[in-house]
Amino acid sequence: MHLFDQVSPAPADPILGLSDTFRADPRPEKVNLTVGVYQDEAGKVPALRSVTEAELRLTKSGRNRSYLPISGLPAFNEQVQALAFGEGSLLPGTGRIASLQTPGGTGALRVAAEFIAQVLNKRSIWVSKPTWANHPAIFARAGFEIHDYPYFDAKNHGLDREAFINALKAIPEGDVVLLHGCCHNPTGVDPSAADWEQIAGICRERKLVPIVDFAYQGFDRGLAEDTVAVQAFAATDLEFLVASSFSKNFGLYQERTGALHVVADKSQAAGRVLSQLQVLVRTMYSNPPAYGAHIVATILNSTELRAQWESEVAGMRNRIRSMRELFVQHLKNAGVSKDFGFLLEQNGMFSFSGLKPAEVEQLREEHAVYMIGNGRINVAGITSDNVERLCQAIAKVLS
Repeated sequence: MHLFDQVSPAPADPILGLSDTFRADPRPEKVNLTVGVYQDEAGKVPALRSVTEAELRLTKSGRNRSYLPISGLPAFNEQVQALAFGEGSLLPGTGRIASLQTPGGTGALRVAAEFIAQVLNKRSIWVSKPTWANHPAIFARAGFEIHDYPYFDAKNHGLDREAFINALKAIPEGDVVLLHGCCHNPTGVDPSAADWEQIAGICRERKLVPIVDFAYQGFDRGLAEDTVAVQAFAATDLEFLVASSFSKNFGLYQERTGALHVVADKSQAAGRVLSQLQVLVRTMYSNPPAYGAHIVATILNSTELRAQWESEVAGMRNRIRSMRELFVQHLKNAGVSKDFGFLLEQNGMFSFSGLKPAEVEQLREEHAVYMIGNGRINVAGITSDNVERLCQAIAKVLS
């Protein structure tokens, strides 16, 4: 008996494992609508021009190669804090926000989970049904008991507002609630601005601990407009957390660039929070990677590069919107009788297509069209070149 004989193989990640299967598929006409990365019209993950220019400037600058501080690059933390809380927010600069650079949005969520469990001694969290598959896994790993609240109305392909609000009102006082800031993954269905005000009010009344997962800023209506959820919480005296990711809106998937913001009721409390976060980080990964943070800080600190980046984010957002419209139109052209117009009401990269697991499997096996088993599609994976074949395949399966 050897030490590792007792180790059983772990199940494949439900999304990344499917991408592995896609890569191994020899069919040249295959279409990948699974993994959550933005793709351009050529089906490639683009290098943003603003990012490329920032990299050139960094190369010429001869930047310091030493470790970053435990909390990350100060210029990065300052800029992304202002970005996450939006134009006109009074919170940045007050000292009430403890901001910490993290290895991507996933790293921000894991640090938040450890902080809440170990320092705040809370271990009950509520997530939307459905939610990103890694959400419950991250918090379960930190020792949380996972609960879900109703969110998606499958019949009407929209927000089950009444059930959602009523469930929030019934969550036990002091529990943690995880919310998607915009572009809900996997449904693409978001609350309205008025809904967010009500949600923030309920969280305040119930003394809940909200975590806003803010992974897709700029992919709904705009960089400033997409802060509506964060601004709703900031307008109350509620203490809350925000996990930001810059994988999508800067195209920095490999650089693992994210941030965690913890809003306290006063600056002294925020200082204590930051000290505890730093202890956690020191024992988890010591300090964050520098390169992506330098790129983001360079862009956000330059009037020229920031304007270019904002234009590029708008371009990505508009392409996703146009692919939704093209997809719906081509489904009609292919003779699909079912009305897919609800896709135009959903936001961001993802949508629940309404396709059943058996239909998803048939699309994969017979037509080399890959999507998650629950019918979630990455709209950014649709292009002018593959949309017709994609819709014809769906039409055959539905018929």
